[in-house]
Amino acid sequence: MAIPTLDAFQVIGDPSRRKMLMLLSADSLTINGLADNFEMSRPAVSKHIKILCNAGFISIHDIGRERYCTLKKEGFEELQAWISHFDEFWTSKVKKLETLLNNKLSN
Repeated sequence: MAIPTLDAFQVIGDPSRRKMLMLLSADSLTINGLADNFEMSRPAVSKHIKILCNAGFISIHDIGRERYCTLKKEGFEELQAWISHFDEFWTSKVKKLETLLNNKLSN
C-alpha cells in the first residue's frame, strides 16, 4: 500500500505524529525506541514514520542493524512560512492600532 503524500498541516494534524516529532526534538531515536512510546502496532508506527519521512520532517539513518530517526528542517519550512505570514499580518495590525492610539492621545 502506498503512503499518501500529505501537506505539512495534514502531517502534523495527527496527534501520534506530533508526539513523535516532540520525542525526536529531544534526541534521535531508533524506530523501536519511538514505537515503545505508543500503544499501537509496529506497522502502524512504521506508517507514521514513513509519512513524516516523505514530508521531510524526519530522516532515517541506518547505523549498524538499527534505523535511527532524526528531525529535519525541510518539513518545518512550510509551517514556518505560513505562520510567519500571519505573524507579519498581526504585527502590522498592532502597529497601525498603536499609531492610531498615539495620535488620539496626542490630540
